[in-house]
Amino acid sequence: MRGRLLASIVGSTLLAAVAVAGPPAQAAPSTVDRLIARMTLPQKVGQLFATYAYGGDATAPSAADAAANRQAYGVDTPAEVVRKYHLGGVIYFTWSNNLTSPRQIATLSNGLQASAAASGARIPLLVSTDQEHGIVQRLPAPATLFPGSMALGAGRNPVDAYTAARITGQELRAVGVQQVFAPSADVNVNPANPVIGVRSFGSDPLLVAGMTAAQVVGFQRAAGISAAAKHFPGHGDTVDDSHDALPYIHHTRAEWERLDAPPFRAAIAAGIDTVMTAHIVVPSLDSSGDPATLSAPILTGLLRDQLGFRGVVVTDSLGMAGVRQKYGDDRVPVLALKAGADLLLMPPNLDLAINSVLAAVADGELTESRIDASVRRILTLKQRRGLLGAPPTVDPAAAERLVGRDAHQRALRGITDRTVTVLRNDADLLPLSPVAGRTPPAGASSTPASERSVLVTGWNASAFDNVGTLAAGLAARGNRSTALPTGLPDDARIAEAVAAAQAHDLTVVLTQRAWDTRINDPGGRQQKLVHALAATGRPVIVVAVRDPYDVAYFDDVPTQLATYGYTRASMESLTRVLTGEVSPRGKLPVDIPDPADPETARYPYGHGLTW
Repeated sequence: MRGRLLASIVGSTLLAAVAVAGPPAQAAPSTVDRLIARMTLPQKVGQLFATYAYGGDATAPSAADAAANRQAYGVDTPAEVVRKYHLGGVIYFTWSNNLTSPRQIATLSNGLQASAAASGARIPLLVSTDQEHGIVQRLPAPATLFPGSMALGAGRNPVDAYTAARITGQELRAVGVQQVFAPSADVNVNPANPVIGVRSFGSDPLLVAGMTAAQVVGFQRAAGISAAAKHFPGHGDTVDDSHDALPYIHHTRAEWERLDAPPFRAAIAAGIDTVMTAHIVVPSLDSSGDPATLSAPILTGLLRDQLGFRGVVVTDSLGMAGVRQKYGDDRVPVLALKAGADLLLMPPNLDLAINSVLAAVADGELTESRIDASVRRILTLKQRRGLLGAPPTVDPAAAERLVGRDAHQRALRGITDRTVTVLRNDADLLPLSPVAGRTPPAGASSTPASERSVLVTGWNASAFDNVGTLAAGLAARGNRSTALPTGLPDDARIAEAVAAAQAHDLTVVLTQRAWDTRINDPGGRQQKLVHALAATGRPVIVVAVRDPYDVAYFDDVPTQLATYGYTRASMESLTRVLTGEVSPRGKLPVDIPDPADPETARYPYGHGLTW
């Protein structure tokens, strides 16, 4: 019943979106063929690569960024990187110093496009970034920073997923970004997954499929940018991170069809431009031991021939360990192309990668017609996104006006309010007293906010100051609140938090992947903090601000919530739920297993309290 209802909702959402946005623009093959006919082989091979360059200005990077470019590429500026390699695309990151403000990003995009237009085959770039939201977002505020995929899954509303994608796509396009590496189509069926987790919409393939399709329509039909469903054939059931290792997924073919395939089928049906590969081994799909990125049975046999995908296949970063363990960096790009990939992302040595592909053509391992096939798909995508006409410049002043504008922030607030999930309220602490002057909702605490002192403590993200944001929100509503971020606390910090809790009426403690005592929370420091606070006998509320799985470890805390993220918007929505300004609406998009018996759900899929 749930699946049929969701399918009905998603179907009507997609139809409405298509009706408003109209059909996608069709590529003109004759234009693409004429471009290919006049390109040299090095220019064609350059179109197959997308990578980063250091600096916030295309022609005048800082001295440090120029030095970083020289070390990586032998030239000083991002514009020179584009010209030297005839790049098909660039990707923006914070760590490569590309992203500061809407005006700066738009100006950088214009400069890079000018470089591409004045050199080589004069083909514009496909500019991309990873704006999944939640824990993976690149554009800084004032960009509208939506909750991540699992939060949207908790909200259960495909229209919200569509709206978040539409607004994100509009803001990206305004700053000159035409491709977003989102949404994640992975089904997170393994709570111990170290790399996907809250980047997934949930553990139900139908839920993930519906949300994925809604976001594809939001990005592509409504906002006009290219989306990428990732990570094919599905990265949701692993205990290894492909950034650091080569994960194996042991789903049978039937399990893959039931669990992993539905979101990718939905993305393809919705017209997805791009599918990103995963550096994972799935023996039931390819017994060779090759990662999917290098697997012809998976990329060509499964994705293209069986699922019918005709768009661009982009690799995940070729600098990740998962794709570099079996073959050398000179072989990986060649093998990826032979497997069926088109766009090769971020090789660790761009010179080596490009020259390896050229050498493979020279010695007959790759044919030029095989290169042409991938170039044709890439140029067709660029044509579809309006990049093969006039130079694709953007207006930096208009970008400043559009990015983060009030209407977008209002949509953000409403969407995020619908994601906060109350898992337990055994002590009847919630909702707390509302803003002074409002009638308390039924069941609200009888202690006036002005007489209540609240300690907000626990894990804190410096980029968002989630502890401080929550404390400030409670203070704005009349509470006497104190912020005490602990990070991963040592014994002294735990003792400080306990002493502070004893001096306050209520403590709200935030945790971030406290379940992962192997890597993220070595020694269980966050768990020790929560238990010590509970032992004070004072009321405690625990909030999992990333993975909801944390709460299963805190039986001694009778009030538990999950936000699935720690952005400012998530903390503001948490404040409104705690104080009764809005009713909690979120429903778990995953099972939360019992630590003592992982086969038993402590909280099942769909659980969530409201009032």
